[in-house]
Amino acid sequence: MSECTHNCSTCGENCGERTEPQDLHVPVNGLSHVGKVIAVVSGKGGVGKSLVTSSLAVAMRRLGKSVGVLDADITGPSIPTAFGVHTRAEGSELGIYPAQTRTGIEIMSLNLLTEHETDPVVWRGPVIAGAVKQFWTDVIWGDVDYMFVDMPPGTGDVPLTVFQSLPIDGIVVVTSPQDLVSMIVTKAVKMAEMMHIPVLGLVENYSYFQCPDCGKQHNIFGESHIEQVAADLGLKVLARLPIDPAVAAACDSGRIEDFEPNYLTQVAQELAAQEG
Repeated sequence: MSECTHNCSTCGENCGERTEPQDLHVPVNGLSHVGKVIAVVSGKGGVGKSLVTSSLAVAMRRLGKSVGVLDADITGPSIPTAFGVHTRAEGSELGIYPAQTRTGIEIMSLNLLTEHETDPVVWRGPVIAGAVKQFWTDVIWGDVDYMFVDMPPGTGDVPLTVFQSLPIDGIVVVTSPQDLVSMIVTKAVKMAEMMHIPVLGLVENYSYFQCPDCGKQHNIFGESHIEQVAADLGLKVLARLPIDPAVAAACDSGRIEDFEPNYLTQVAQELAAQEG
């Protein structure tokens, strides 16, 4: 008998667990109450997933919601930089306290725990996955209406751990307008389906560059296929984000909370409208 992955849909064995699937969710910290948990995923790296995560968090906070961001990209954490948070997280016998941004968004990232921000994380997969679970079980989040989880790219150990261990209410898939987009998006969507996680929709980043002089839109990374991909998968296109150097500058300087316009305001409004 092969090792059980607790994913009956991919298993050919006829074991007793098949009729009663195990609930592998781990409890959130006892001093925390988290409402909706939304994971931001991508099939590949470099598509701007952390930008989408931070922008969604900012947009939701502007709607008056209490917001947390769990940076699950352990080996490439960028959430603290986008928010300009460079202090180390503190803790007590009760747990770890998340850092707070200037507008009150709570964040937890490995960069807040290492001695130096540039210290590399040279860990194997199970250790990394365990750290992500601890961000859920050991961090005192308090009362959070929306938790956004910034996932690492791909469909490896950490995404599997997050999908199995955290009560994910839905995922947002981030992609870019390239020829491989259909295959890459489909992989991420199929993993979510295997784990019975709803896919809220697609966000295409780097969709176009709008000339500041003439206003014409240029498809720097090629013609977009996102509408067709979404139609084939039965999904919604939530947003198409332009190439905007000002966004990159805001992230690099830790001022993502100040950037206007927030291209994901409408998406946040739609998510908030689904409450209840």
